[in-house]
This record gives sequence, structure tokens and C-alpha cells, in this order.
Amino acid sequence: TEEKKTVLCVGGSLGAKSINEAVDKGLDELISAGNQVIWQTGKPYSEKGRARGKGIEGVYVSDFITEMEYAYAAADVVVSRSGAMALSELCVVRKPAILVPFPFAAEDHQTANAKNLVSRNAAIMIADNEAADKLITTINELMLNSEKQEEMKGNLSKLAVRDADKIVAEKILRTIS
Repeated sequence: TEEKKTVLCVGGSLGAKSINEAVDKGLDELISAGNQVIWQTGKPYSEKGRARGKGIEGVYVSDFITEMEYAYAAADVVVSRSGAMALSELCVVRKPAILVPFPFAAEDHQTANAKNLVSRNAAIMIADNEAADKLITTINELMLNSEKQEEMKGNLSKLAVRDADKIVAEKILRTIS
């Protein structure tokens, strides 16, 4: 419903173990705080996630979301890994985010990506190994702090490259011409 705040928790097609486990453990706490949850589990956690969310009003569980634009539109806050594409999307849609970098990404680039947004007050970062203890509390705190959300939206907007597809296409065409 529109009067409730919505958190979108995503972990990509394979899911994010730390995010899934934290949401699984803290789902009741998120709901009792007055939130709705869109939970994209990834394939490996799909069955467990669906069973966990079954029958709970305000919880939508899916292994994969094909139309992310609708999920982003519904979300007030997003929980995500911090790969380059995910962060590019978050900047364009201006969604306050809690980032949980995948610690085993090449050269730990996800942590570097997340720190870049954190240093610009555009995101919050939680280490993967701290998600179980900190993620749910951090979500609930951010959901209640509309001032912080607005600050993050403004800062995300400054980082967005809105016509990236056009820029890339033009560079490719110049290169092959």
C-alpha cells in the first residue's frame, strides 16, 4: 500500500547469501516496523525465501525481477550489492541504498564502489560479515529518516549519468567508423 514504506532487497540472479539470511531472520521485525518488503532472493534461495514470506501481508518474494523499473518505483530504500551496474541504476533512479559489497569480487571492487558513494553521502555501507547483525536495524533506521533519504537522493542525482546508453553507442560508432 502507498502509506507503508517499501524496502527492496536485491542480490542479483544468484542472490546474496548475507542479504538473504539477514532478511530471512529479520523479516518479522521489518514488517512490524510498518514496512513492506520486495525480496529478490536469486535462484539458490528462492524456495526458502518463498516459504519464509508465504502468508505474510506486505511481503513479495521472487527469485528474479525482470522489470526492475517497477520495483525501483515502488521502493523507498534499496538493499543491494555494489557492482557497477547496480550502482549506476541506483544513481539514475535516485533510491537511497544500503550497500552490502560482495567481499570476493575481483580486487574487492564492490567495496571500493560502495565507499565512493558513502564518501559522497549517497549510500550506507554494511560489510558482508556484519549484515546478519546490522542490516535490519539499519533498514528500519533509514526508513524512518526521511531527511537522510532526501539528502541521499540529491547526492545520488549528482552522480547519475542519465544518457549513458547514448554516450556508449556514440563512442562505439566513432571507434568502428
